[in-house]
Amino acid sequence: MFPRKINISKERSFFLFGARATGKSTLLKQLFPSEEAIFIDLLNPRLYEELLAYPNQLEGHLKVALENKKVVVIDEVQKVPALLDIVHQYIHEYKLKFALTGSSARKLKRGSANMLAGRASIYNLFPLLFTEIGSDFSLQESLEW
Repeated sequence: MFPRKINISKERSFFLFGARATGKSTLLKQLFPSEEAIFIDLLNPRLYEELLAYPNQLEGHLKVALENKKVVVIDEVQKVPALLDIVHQYIHEYKLKFALTGSSARKLKRGSANMLAGRASIYNLFPLLFTEIGSDFSLQESLEW
């Protein structure tokens, strides 16, 4: 993996938006090892269907995070926007920290999703920069592609 030039603060909750396959999930796995975080991957069909039908089921995962003082990473949160109301509650009442990924802030806003009213920072992860690629970068190949 290429080292990314993005300065994400672990001190507060945040959204990490970016196009598909830009490395959002990989970056968060590096930033939050499994000892520090609970990962909720909404690309898991069983988990997705469960939380889509019953968003309150998220609270079971959050209680485990509170007991173990872990950050909660919800990957592809735009798939179940109703979870953001529960996230909002846990940030406000319990000061739990979240890292939320998604491919589109517009999709969330269009669906009137709770954007956490300033309780979470917003970061954008763009495709690789030539400075991140380093010596593997080829201008000719990039122009041809």
